[in-house]
Amino acid sequence: MNKRRRRPYLGVSGKERGLTVISWNLLHRSGALVNDITALIELERPDIFLMQEATPVVEDIPRLVGGWLYEQPWPGRRHGLAAWSRAELTNFGPLELPASKMPGRLPTRFAQLLRISDITIANVHLSHGQILNRRQLRLIARSTEGPTAIIGDYNSLGPTNLRGFSDVGPRGSTHHAQEIVPFRLDRCMVRDLDCIRSRTLRRGRSDHRPIRLEFIHPKKDHEIETVVQHSEN
Repeated sequence: MNKRRRRPYLGVSGKERGLTVISWNLLHRSGALVNDITALIELERPDIFLMQEATPVVEDIPRLVGGWLYEQPWPGRRHGLAAWSRAELTNFGPLELPASKMPGRLPTRFAQLLRISDITIANVHLSHGQILNRRQLRLIARSTEGPTAIIGDYNSLGPTNLRGFSDVGPRGSTHHAQEIVPFRLDRCMVRDLDCIRSRTLRRGRSDHRPIRLEFIHPKKDHEIETVVQHSEN
C-alpha cells in the first residue's frame, strides 16, 4: 500500500512552522461525548486538542483516531484537564495555581503544561474569581519562558492584560450562561508566537464553543525538529 505523508506536526525546518490547536470545555455533566470530540478531530485535523472538564470517557480517543492522550485529573473533582496530540510528547506536567484562602474554598486548580519543541502550551481552566484568575495567569507567565500560548477557559470577564502577552483568541462569545447571557470565556494569550487565524466552532453538546487557533513560530534563524506522522491509505 502507498503511504501518504501528512503535513508536518510542527512545520518545516527553517521555514514558517505551523501549529493548529483546538480548545474545548466539554461540560463534564452532560456535555460533549467522545464521538463529538473524535468527529471534530477528524474534521478540523488539529495538531493539539485541549480539553477542560474532561472525564475518563476521553480515554477512548486514541483508540478511535490514533495519537496520544495526556490526562491531568484534579484532586477532589470528577473532571480535570486533558490534551490529545497527533504526535507523541515527551515533556508535559501540571502547574499548581494560586487558590482562594476563603473558608470552604474549592480544591486547588492546576494548569497543564505541554512542551512542543521550544513552544509551551498551557491548557487552563481558571477560577471564577476575577482577581484570582488574573493571579493564576501571572503565575503561568512567570513559570514559563520563550514562545508560550495560554489557552482554555479563562472564566475571565472583561479585558484581561498580561505583561508580554497578546490576546489573540476569537473575539466573539464562547459561552452562554443558562442559554441566555453570552460571555467570552474561552481565550488565548501568546508570547513570542504569531497567531495567523482564530475562530470559534459549533458548540455541539457543550455550553462552550470550541476555539480553533493557528500559529506560526516567528523565529526562523534556527532549525526546529519536525515530527511527521505517516498513515497507510
